[in-house]
Amino acid sequence: MKKHLTILMILGLTIAPFGRAQIKVNPSGVNVNTNGATTVFLSFGRLINQVPVEAAWCGELINAAPDIGSKCDPGTLFGRLPIRYDLSKIDANGRFTDIMSIPPSVARRAYQVAQQGAASQFFYVRRFASTIGGADEYVSVTCRLAGGGARVPFSLLDVKIVADTETPVVFVKRDATVPGMVAEIYYNGTGQLKGRWEVVFPGEEPPTAQDLLTEASLPFEARSQQRRYTELGRFNTFLPPTGSFILPGPDVRKLPTTVAGLYMVLLRIEASDDKEGDSNLAKIGAGSGIVHSGAVAGFPIPPFRYYVGNAKSEVLNAKKGKLQLLLPPQSATLSASKPVDFSWVQVSQVAIYRLEAKSSEDDLVLSALLQSGITSYRAPVWLKDKLEDGKLRWRISALNYSGKAIMTSEWRSLKIGDAGK
Repeated sequence: MKKHLTILMILGLTIAPFGRAQIKVNPSGVNVNTNGATTVFLSFGRLINQVPVEAAWCGELINAAPDIGSKCDPGTLFGRLPIRYDLSKIDANGRFTDIMSIPPSVARRAYQVAQQGAASQFFYVRRFASTIGGADEYVSVTCRLAGGGARVPFSLLDVKIVADTETPVVFVKRDATVPGMVAEIYYNGTGQLKGRWEVVFPGEEPPTAQDLLTEASLPFEARSQQRRYTELGRFNTFLPPTGSFILPGPDVRKLPTTVAGLYMVLLRIEASDDKEGDSNLAKIGAGSGIVHSGAVAGFPIPPFRYYVGNAKSEVLNAKKGKLQLLLPPQSATLSASKPVDFSWVQVSQVAIYRLEAKSSEDDLVLSALLQSGITSYRAPVWLKDKLEDGKLRWRISALNYSGKAIMTSEWRSLKIGDAGK
């Protein structure tokens, strides 16, 4: 009996550690901007039959239960990660990548509590649920209040590509010169800003939301999967901890205007070394090496658009309060052998765009939801097969973060030449 008891005790000591919280995160503690937003790249490892459920910020932690980590004290909850900021991804190897985008409201609340005598730190807690009926597990990251200077992870807070024009789309004549442009960049921390300018030609596959993210906002294995376009030029400059920078645009002599249609200029920002926010995979049991996260951003960078041709009047004459459509133009006839691309003008304060396309019989033949920052969509090849006479009409609605339409375009009609034949 004593022999059996001894064996059980040994087994218990051996097995016990594996019953405790096994999910690891790196970095597990970061400095955050006291006076504004902060974005941090986080890597989680050792997920086994677990999926992420929610994320929240709070001032204090309490033990959830033995061996499953600590969760937020409900009385000190500062906020939850909004769905629109959730860029988390999980791979087949159990590694989970999370972009922690701290809203200014959370940082402000944490600062107010600290002024009242509480500790100058708060916590980001991710809850993971078991897919096989086990207990939930909680993993926390310590957020230390600091300024927006060099000790805060190098992250982009806002990026705008602007030109010497107030119109949302620049219209130029064929073989003319496109106006010059710059990128207004607002950021935290300090680091090396490097990347390239690219141009998307009319008819090319439009960029997806993933293509418009900075490289550091993606898991390491997904970074090489971003679609590449024609390169216009490269840049590599050091950003001091001043919070803002004007990046010169590409050489306007390289911007093509020989073919009519809609062009998109993309700002592609590559990942750089950032000791304040880089992830060490060895510390989370997910391999070895460092995943660089300099220039991480919690949003896609909207492209700059210019149109070569004569569609200017349709945009400028659009009714006030209506979302403005670009292409295809009203009553256009398109070839069935070529892809159908829809595009529209960017609207501020939008969470989701909804595209609707109906047949001449008023049947809904296509519906798509697109993330803010995406203002073009390539229809699936089967669209023409849904149309008896090749005719359809389409429109775009802009939805806010509550799912309510704040702006809707007028219906626009077109015909796909040989559809249905």
